[in-house]
Amino acid sequence: MSMDSPGAARASFELKSASLPVVAVLLKTADLAQVAAELAARLAADPGFFDHDPVLIDLTALRESDAAVDFAALGTLLRQHRTQPVAVRGGSPAQMAAAHAAGLVAAPDAPAARERSAPQTLVREVEVVREVVREVPGPGAAAVVIDKPLRSGQQVYARGADLVVLSVVSFGAEVIADGNVHVYAPLRGRAIAGARGNTEARIFSTCMEPQLVSIAGIYRTTETALPAQVLGKPAQVRLAGEKLLVEPL
Repeated sequence: MSMDSPGAARASFELKSASLPVVAVLLKTADLAQVAAELAARLAADPGFFDHDPVLIDLTALRESDAAVDFAALGTLLRQHRTQPVAVRGGSPAQMAAAHAAGLVAAPDAPAARERSAPQTLVREVEVVREVVREVPGPGAAAVVIDKPLRSGQQVYARGADLVVLSVVSFGAEVIADGNVHVYAPLRGRAIAGARGNTEARIFSTCMEPQLVSIAGIYRTTETALPAQVLGKPAQVRLAGEKLLVEPL
């Protein structure tokens, strides 16, 4: 007869925190017909850009007006574009109650206060009115190459590939890759490598001055100053466990 106590049996599951990439849609109007039209126009060139990505609906811009949002219709609209709405944040009490009734969970309103603890969820904001440049490689492509400057508000995403940028990434611009990010110029905006969870991905720049760097959902912002030996100099960013390391090249 076994002498093991019931408490010694192996558990069938474990509960752990997780860090996941999430697309945040910053809703600026409750007019879903307008949102539908602008989404369709934005994604017309690449209707398969999303791949059932989880979505967080940000109501910050609508909170003061307390505008009524048809979350059931909004959810249907987002799912038509291969996204899966899962959470909401920033709304008024009435808006949050309506969202909860539609099956959405509440997300924290102020992630900035939690940025110093890791790992964290990386939120990639896609505003309906924001100018976004998206580059998707063709079949078999190893990298997407951008040879023009990226200004504030522009975004490039290399799905399933590395991203190589040959000009400046300005403050407020965003470069994203499922693989590595290479910037052979000043990197002053946001750089996200391993966007779909590749922990081996890295970020390289000949002039490291980033607003934010992230690998596989773990990120670091300018609130934590870079050491003098890498700031404005050739450097790389890599992931060691759950810590980002910024090292000279």
